[in-house]
Amino acid sequence: MTSYDVKLPDWLRPLAEASENVDPMSLSRFVPPDEPGIRQSAVLILLAEDSADSEGGPDILLTERAWTLRSHAGQMAFPGGRMDDTDGSVVDAALREAQEETGLDPAGVDVFAVWPALWVPVSNFSVAPVLAWWREPSPVAVVDPAEVASVHRIAIGALTDPRNRATCLHPSGFTGPAFLVHGLFIWGFTAGLLDRMLSMAGWARDWDRTRVVPLPDRLVEAAWRDRAMHTEHLRRLTRIEHDLARPDDEA
Repeated sequence: MTSYDVKLPDWLRPLAEASENVDPMSLSRFVPPDEPGIRQSAVLILLAEDSADSEGGPDILLTERAWTLRSHAGQMAFPGGRMDDTDGSVVDAALREAQEETGLDPAGVDVFAVWPALWVPVSNFSVAPVLAWWREPSPVAVVDPAEVASVHRIAIGALTDPRNRATCLHPSGFTGPAFLVHGLFIWGFTAGLLDRMLSMAGWARDWDRTRVVPLPDRLVEAAWRDRAMHTEHLRRLTRIEHDLARPDDEA
């Protein structure tokens, strides 16, 4: 875990302090294996002071992946992607990808922590979550429709609202946290990280974990299309899409 000496607003300090000592196993059951072939990537968890959302308050930047993509089509995600030869670090990769996807101006972003990398077995990616304070928010929108379907700034208050929380049930039987906000269905890897972030920052509110909602048909079709390209072994390992951050006694 890496942290940075950045001046932050009071509301964001608890998350920064909690990020100073993060056990990767508290984030996910899957950490990158020590073997060649693991592809390095990063996502940007970007938090701003004043929400563009109608609810106001702090918010977070998310994208909806294009429905035509071969991997994770249609899923809500943090901006980010694979490191390339121009990136000197996962921070560089996260900022570059966010700029390419949303038009974000990195000059207004202050990174304050990098969580331990997690492993997404189905795509064999090592994903480093990069946490940042959006000191000077810039306009954001879809840059390339072939990669991103829509861009959203979602209020933290909407994510913590118990009415917007549920347990997502995948047809395979796997379950995991989900957020239903403004017609968006946030699940899988992204929902798991959001769930952990809210808890670590002390922002989480009690919600009904017995409220189970099925994964929408359109996302089911996209998910199975993705998994059909992988071996049965990797399909079994895609538990990370559903079990991220669940305690062992909930498995």
